[in-house]
Amino acid sequence: MVDIATGEVKGRHDGLMYYTLGQRQGLGIGGSGNGEPWFVADKNLEKNQLLVVQGDAHASLYSTGLIATGVNWIAGEEHMPNVPFRCTAKFRYRQPDQGVTLTWQEDGSVDVQFDQQQKAITPGQAVVFYDGEVCLGGGTIDQVQKVPVPAMQ
Repeated sequence: MVDIATGEVKGRHDGLMYYTLGQRQGLGIGGSGNGEPWFVADKNLEKNQLLVVQGDAHASLYSTGLIATGVNWIAGEEHMPNVPFRCTAKFRYRQPDQGVTLTWQEDGSVDVQFDQQQKAITPGQAVVFYDGEVCLGGGTIDQVQKVPVPAMQ
C-alpha cells in the first residue's frame, strides 16, 4: 500500500482484487499522521500497488465523470450520438439522485458528466439513469474521469 501523496509505503495488501475504490475498512494501516482514516484511492496493476490517501476529502477520491458501456435504455426516447441529454443517476444503492449530462458516443458507450464531483466511482459497478421516479436504463462503469491530482513528491 502506497500513500498517493508522498509515495511512502504504508503497508502490504492481500491482493488488489480484494479492495474497492473508496474503501476505508480492512486496510490495517490505522490513522497515523493526522489521525484521519486511510482510503483506497486507486490501484496500479502494473506495479501491484494499492494507492491510499488519508482523509475522505482528498481530491484523488473524486471523479468528474465516467464512461458507461453495455448501456440498456428501457424508457424514454432514444438519443442521438453526440447530443447531450440531462437526467439524474445513481452510482450506489440508496444514493440520492445526482444530476448528470449524458452524451452517447458513436461506439454505443455513454459519456456521463457529473454536475458535482462524485466520490469513489468504481469501474465494473453499475450506473443507473432516472427521470424522476422513472428508471431510464443503466450500464456498467468502464472508465472513470478523475479529478486531477498533483504528482507524488
